[in-house]
Amino acid sequence: MRKCGRKVQKFKGYLLVILASSLWGVSGTVAQKLFAEDGVTVEWLVCVRLLLSGVLFLFYAFVKLGRQQVLEVFQHKSSIIHMIIFGIVGMLGVQYTFYAAINEGNAAVATLLQYTAPIFIMIYYLIILKLPPMIVEIIAVVLALGGTFLILTNGSLDTVSVSMTAFWWGISSALALAYYLLHSGHLVRQFPSVIVMGYGMLIGGIVFCFFQNPFSVDTGRWTISTVGSIAFVIIFGTILPFLMYSESLRFITAKETSLLGCTEPLAAIIVSIVWLHTSFGVFQALGSLCIIVMVLLLSLRTKGEKAKA
Repeated sequence: MRKCGRKVQKFKGYLLVILASSLWGVSGTVAQKLFAEDGVTVEWLVCVRLLLSGVLFLFYAFVKLGRQQVLEVFQHKSSIIHMIIFGIVGMLGVQYTFYAAINEGNAAVATLLQYTAPIFIMIYYLIILKLPPMIVEIIAVVLALGGTFLILTNGSLDTVSVSMTAFWWGISSALALAYYLLHSGHLVRQFPSVIVMGYGMLIGGIVFCFFQNPFSVDTGRWTISTVGSIAFVIIFGTILPFLMYSESLRFITAKETSLLGCTEPLAAIIVSIVWLHTSFGVFQALGSLCIIVMVLLLSLRTKGEKAKA
């Protein structure tokens, strides 16, 4: 009976991760439609998404964890500084570069390029600790480079399937995500992740208000579908998937969540092709597979390898 209960809990954890990752993937495609068809700008969507999501995350934390935990960040000067840096460089950096990559290219390519972030994290640790790379890491780098090449060229040097602007925004998104993950680790060890997310998004949104007025928006091409899509990006593409992903850790390990997180680029690719009819060649599909395998390899490293790295 107990064994059966554990299986049910594991299944629940798997389901939560797959749903969360799929929603993240789909939300990128919804954003692509907003940019291409509804006249929504990258700057406005990033600003509004950060502000509203930050407020909603902190409200959820206030209800669930209490006022004291939400305000605990302000009791330490170093925590305030770290949170501000995280909000501006990490959170705002990731959000803006990712959506800019979608706007210049498409959601599938932007998500795949962002998924090369583990390579930059690995390189960072190798440089800091000055350790020679392990075989699995060398293979991961080759897969990432090969996969990126195939996505950009679709296997032909004569043509470039993705604009260089989209490529550089995508790589910038991966670098920003690498910094985001490295910097957030310190904060999450001090405060609940929902509080870190809330403050990070709110700070990033407030700072971005100096560059983009959230109340200045051209609604001439908006429809009910536009409003629904914006709500989807904020609620189903931000709040719910994060809560589901966090909840999954109660039932399965962090390694399992990382592996199942590869559902995100797959969802972005499938929805982009089926819904927006995005062109995706055979070699681009092979390149996507290379990047997903790269993420799986780095996630499956043994405990001994992780300790060394």
